[in-house]
Amino acid sequence: MPPTQPSTKLTFEDYLLFPDDGQRHELIDGEHHVSPSPLLRHQRISVRLVTALANHLEGHPTGEVFVAPFTTILSNHDVVEPDLLYVSNERRQVLDKGDWVRGAPDLVVEVLSPSTRRRDETIKRHAYERTGVDEYWLVDPERDVITIHQRVGDRFVRVAELTRGAGDVLTTKLMPGLELSLAKVFA
Repeated sequence: MPPTQPSTKLTFEDYLLFPDDGQRHELIDGEHHVSPSPLLRHQRISVRLVTALANHLEGHPTGEVFVAPFTTILSNHDVVEPDLLYVSNERRQVLDKGDWVRGAPDLVVEVLSPSTRRRDETIKRHAYERTGVDEYWLVDPERDVITIHQRVGDRFVRVAELTRGAGDVLTTKLMPGLELSLAKVFA
């Protein structure tokens, strides 16, 4: 039996060599993943979310919100481009002087697409969990649902599954006073 080859994990330096081809290139646990650009409904939901969060933060300046594409270096083997992320004033040090995020943001939001759903729900969730993200929202445009995972110790716990149909309003301890109507997000 031939010896098994050790698997080589790609690094941030490898990530820098990926082509600028309009697709989303990410490293998750050293493995290269490529996604096509998002579809129209995905983009509309992303814009509504970032607008609502940015408007809230104008009156409650607790941090900043950013939107993809925006390189987020969680570790040397985890380089992602979340759809949205929030960095609190307390974590401002993760905003790299070289134009990226280096470290875990407080909040990461992924809007699910057919091509990314499985990855967002599993390996990206695990990457965010193991690198110290405090809260992770999975936004499902097919079901009009937002699932919220919050850090408890060193693990994520699913704390809510909010739906447009139930008239739910999203709140988070990360942004006190935020009330985000799912009816508006999924309009």
